[in-house]
Amino acid sequence: RLRPRLEPSAAPDERHQLLLHHSSQWRHEKMSIHEVLSPLADKSQFPEHMLDYHIRAERAGWLPSAPQLNRNPLQICRDAEAAGMSPVDYVTQSLKDGSLKFACEQPDNPDNFPRNMFVWRSNLLGSSGKGHEYMLKYLLGTKNGVMNEDLGKRDGFKPLEAEWQDEGAIGKLDLVTTLDFRMSSTCVYSDIVLPTATWYEK
Repeated sequence: RLRPRLEPSAAPDERHQLLLHHSSQWRHEKMSIHEVLSPLADKSQFPEHMLDYHIRAERAGWLPSAPQLNRNPLQICRDAEAAGMSPVDYVTQSLKDGSLKFACEQPDNPDNFPRNMFVWRSNLLGSSGKGHEYMLKYLLGTKNGVMNEDLGKRDGFKPLEAEWQDEGAIGKLDLVTTLDFRMSSTCVYSDIVLPTATWYEK
């Protein structure tokens, strides 16, 4: 858990979750946080994997996430009503007793990753996205050029805050819709492509 006196250093950026969590790049992460940690710091107090810090930041409310929890919010409200509790009290109690978890703690669980992606005038699956090959493999489940093995196969350091699955979920998205004014790489991989106006057409 994060210590209360820690403060977020930057404005939240939801791209981090897409690029690190949902594209499963974290499964291939080679750089240890210990490589950039101050030599004066006690390394035993700091996990090695970057995903651990993202998960802690999401728990603290510093980073947005979608989905947030491993259960549909509408179902949570129904469960809270059935238990005679307010949704806030129900979620608080359920997180404490472990019956409800943050989705980021189980990133390869089918309940915890997005099924639809809408892209507006961005070549996310091409030049605009970082980790293009991982997106092709894990988000789309299509031909890709991922050449390195994941942490499990090469016995690398794994995140402490996330549940590890030996086989990462492949082909997470059911629908990709893109709105663009040119046929970008993302359009090529999309299920639906819709036209959008450029600034000079408005």
